[in-house]
Amino acid sequence: MQVLVRDNNVEQALRVLKKKLQREGVFREMKARRAYEKPSERRAREKAEAVSRSRKAARKLAQREGLIAAPKKKPMTPRPGAPAPAARA
Repeated sequence: MQVLVRDNNVEQALRVLKKKLQREGVFREMKARRAYEKPSERRAREKAEAVSRSRKAARKLAQREGLIAAPKKKPMTPRPGAPAPAARA
């Protein structure tokens, strides 16, 4: 994994690194490895994760097919200092 430091801005590089590690699931794995997990607990956890994944996939499929309503999208707020979006004519 590689993070570029621009203009000696180490704080920004650390934020980017933490975000990348979070996406990869490194923090979750570190927390899981902190203590021993019995094989029976591991099987139960993995089964629960599989059930939640399958439910999420079924929910997404139902939303795509129009069987259930999709969640409302939050309106985007412009960042401070960002240029204003161009008006459509």
